[in-house]
Amino acid sequence: METIYLGIVIFLFVLAIFDLWVGVSNDAVNFLNSAIGSKAAKFRTIVIIAAIGVFCGAVMSDGMMDIARHGVFRPEMFYFKEIMYILLAVMVTDIVLLDVFNTLGMPTSTTVSMVFELLGATFALTLFKMLDSAAAGLSYGDFMNTDKALQMIVAIFLSVAIAFVFGALVQYLARIVFTFNYRSRLRWKIGIFGGLAVTSIVYFMLFKGMKHLSFMTPEVLDYVNNNVLLLLGGCFVVFTILMQILHFLKVNVLRVVVLIGTFALATAFAGNDLVNFIGVPLAGLSSYEYWSASGFADPMQFTMDQLNGPADTPAIFLYAAGFIMVIALATSKKAHNVVKTSISLSSKDEGEEMFGSSRVARSLVRWGNSVGETMTRITPAKVRHYIDSRFQAPTEQEEVEGATFDLVRASINLVMAALLIALGTSLKLPLSTTYVTFMVAMGTSLADRAWSRESAVFRITGVLTVIGGWLITAGVAFTACFFVALAMYYGGVVVSLLIIAGAVFALIHSQIKYKKKQAEMKQGDVLFTQMLQTQDKAELVKMLERHFNVATSEMVSVYSKAFDDTVGGMFDESLKPIRRSAKVLAENKRELKNLRRREMICLRRTEPATAITLSTAFHLAHNSLRQMHFALLRVNEPALEHVDNNFTPIPAADIQAYLPIRDKFRNLAERAVDALRQQRVSEIEPLRRECDALRDEVIALRRAFIKAMHADDVNLTSATLYLHTVQETEQIIVELRRLLKSVRHFHEYALEVTAQ
Repeated sequence: METIYLGIVIFLFVLAIFDLWVGVSNDAVNFLNSAIGSKAAKFRTIVIIAAIGVFCGAVMSDGMMDIARHGVFRPEMFYFKEIMYILLAVMVTDIVLLDVFNTLGMPTSTTVSMVFELLGATFALTLFKMLDSAAAGLSYGDFMNTDKALQMIVAIFLSVAIAFVFGALVQYLARIVFTFNYRSRLRWKIGIFGGLAVTSIVYFMLFKGMKHLSFMTPEVLDYVNNNVLLLLGGCFVVFTILMQILHFLKVNVLRVVVLIGTFALATAFAGNDLVNFIGVPLAGLSSYEYWSASGFADPMQFTMDQLNGPADTPAIFLYAAGFIMVIALATSKKAHNVVKTSISLSSKDEGEEMFGSSRVARSLVRWGNSVGETMTRITPAKVRHYIDSRFQAPTEQEEVEGATFDLVRASINLVMAALLIALGTSLKLPLSTTYVTFMVAMGTSLADRAWSRESAVFRITGVLTVIGGWLITAGVAFTACFFVALAMYYGGVVVSLLIIAGAVFALIHSQIKYKKKQAEMKQGDVLFTQMLQTQDKAELVKMLERHFNVATSEMVSVYSKAFDDTVGGMFDESLKPIRRSAKVLAENKRELKNLRRREMICLRRTEPATAITLSTAFHLAHNSLRQMHFALLRVNEPALEHVDNNFTPIPAADIQAYLPIRDKFRNLAERAVDALRQQRVSEIEPLRRECDALRDEVIALRRAFIKAMHADDVNLTSATLYLHTVQETEQIIVELRRLLKSVRHFHEYALEVTAQ
């Protein structure tokens, strides 16, 4: 029996390593997005600064570990065996849940997941214990800290709303003061701004980031609490003078503020959120030590009153956790994916959007436009013109190459997040760093007019998706952990081992699937990213041609597969491939739209004469792709209706007459895809001639079938579907021929441009 529980403790620490890795991947967005988005420094420099902050916060963290020991459940009401099942259920659920969110690129809160998992597991065992006659007269509040759940729910809504509103308001005022062309307006303003910003960050670190660190003794905390204004006033004066001096020494003060803020948030994250990752295993270790000290008493008779005492975390665990977090931060691709979501939603550009549109978002945009028009009418013309002048687009000298937003907004992101978190802490509100930092970033991007009418609906959909993910986290964490804990308790060791094996399998499968997804990332996506980074106009045209060929080949490949599935499903009377094709075509509609946006973005970065020369081929190729898409839809929809309603199947003779055409088109499309992907332009004309020949075969088949339709025994429904499919096949072949012609013309235009 002792060996089993020792094994559980060891496994908890093994899971903690995964949890640290996954948790850092999730929470990296809290302290990386502003620095990365503004290009405050090289990516490696930013990661190094954040890593130092993470390590410092981890090795000095200690006081927060109590939440896993007695912050949610009341340990004196549970036996050792029950506590171990609660802790094991929490860890198993946590790593799987967070990994799913990270794989999707969605930031979520490790604090919320841990608290609600503890609540779910505790509630499961409380239900069981309430059925015991010994629990007569006891309530749920006697077993679990229900106030914690209510605080978390209230804090979610408050932090989301307050962070967004205050982030937007302060950024709006900051932009009016500095404008987008801020470098010429920093002479005397930057000292005051830098002093305020760094003082705010220091305030945040003292009252949020370091209040639970091991060196903050009660005496030091008392002094800080009793001399807040004096300390802040002194910091403001000192930092204002220092920042002004740095400015005169040609140091970019805004960059300094962003990097200091990144370090502060990273330190606070590790110092406060480390409990979310190793608090549960440490509570399990303490429980085992208390139980072993009792001489291994009956695990269902030994209560865990001792967990009510303060945690005394061995330094080795803090150092080890800090080391793992630093490695995860530097190497985790999922961390970069989560950061990408936050940066994409706050981008100043109208690039490719990660999220689609939704009815709620469209309604909010219409409401926002209406409010904006009303405000415009009642605002005096002079005031309106002055405000508009402060939001004029930055000059090329002001812009930083590759930056998603500027250093002014990055500074406001960090300062406002720090202040709001510190304010929430002083009011005893358990604010989540994830909620606050993300919503401040959304508010500042809105105030900066980064949400244009073309992108607003996508940005709002993205924000609502992320917020929904946060709320879902709480519900899923509670529910999943409830059933996991219940199954472990009733099933004992055997079921526990099965659940553990299932969780490990799910985690490994998720990693394999994620790596496969990254490996299969479309080459067009990679090329598009490279084009946005290059500044060489001649190289940009070459990359544009490569992207044009690759992206077009990917589309043709998708259409060929969709055509095969639709026709095959129709002939075999199988719904599955037809529905699969319908799903692919629905998703492809958005990809087509994004491809068009990519073309416009990249063309805008070339010389005007080049853009004029190349735009015709882009336009014609895009039209051909859209026509192929529509033709496939016109085949898919009636085929789905026909098979789904079990109408009379198409006669075998007609199928046999059509199959050679399908096979020839499949072969033609495959060779066209290969030629486009490899940029073998010399093969285009032979492929176009094959399109002509195949089209002639389709026309002959159509004419022969129309003649045969006059027979009395022909089923009109199946005949109509067959004829419709043949006609749309002809249209698809025609559009493929036109597409190949556009590719050839684009190649000729590109050669002409690069030769000049």
